[in-house]
Amino acid sequence: MSYATILVWDVGWVRRITLNRPERRNAMTPEMQMELIAAFEDAAASDCRVVVLAGEGEAFCAGLDLSVLQAANDKSAAEHRSDAERIAKLFRTLYELPKPTIAAVQGAAVAGGTGLATICDFTLALASAKFGYTEARIGFVPALVSAYLALQIGDKAARNLLLTGRLFDAAEGYRLGLVTDVVAPWALDKEVKKLADTLVANSPASLSATKKLMAAQHRAWLDAAVEMAMEANAAARETADFREGVAAFLEKRKASWVR
Repeated sequence: MSYATILVWDVGWVRRITLNRPERRNAMTPEMQMELIAAFEDAAASDCRVVVLAGEGEAFCAGLDLSVLQAANDKSAAEHRSDAERIAKLFRTLYELPKPTIAAVQGAAVAGGTGLATICDFTLALASAKFGYTEARIGFVPALVSAYLALQIGDKAARNLLLTGRLFDAAEGYRLGLVTDVVAPWALDKEVKKLADTLVANSPASLSATKKLMAAQHRAWLDAAVEMAMEANAAARETADFREGVAAFLEKRKASWVR
């Protein structure tokens, strides 16, 4: 299968999926989201035993591409809902992928990029990597990532990150439990390979069964949380704050929120 926005190749039992829009800091477009879903589904059905998710260039993933934000104001409610459903499917497919997943984070992973990086089973990051659920800065709602974040670090800590919209480094991500290990720049590929080799040495049937079991334990709660999140995501795109936030971001000025 050929892709336009990602690279996919196998090294032994390990499949590497790399976001490949370095000139746009690997920002996500609908095309990239659909290609990632297809690549994850293909990996799930393949003989690979581990999936590594990475980003080409300086950034891991800068979230949504500016072109997506610019077009948002012209979309209908049904189109907003379709966008939310696509992002929800992307995160859910990654979360429920029956093979162990490793995110190799060499640079910024922001908004939806933070979601991609931290939904993986393991997140290895350089000390210089930055994370952040920055949606509140542009009048958006970090809806779909919030379900997974609350599941991972609890309600109180999740509120801290979601409501402030602040950036945080890999060391704080490690303390929160979102980052598995903080590694030196020269050691990222080495540590990813070391972890992948450990996982490949384990029983693939056992790993798959364990992942399916853990996903099933949270499925009822996650189903309800994601449904509410899709509604919130779509609704947020039609608000005055979102229109103002996107305009301010694109015009590189401070937002003037509606009172």
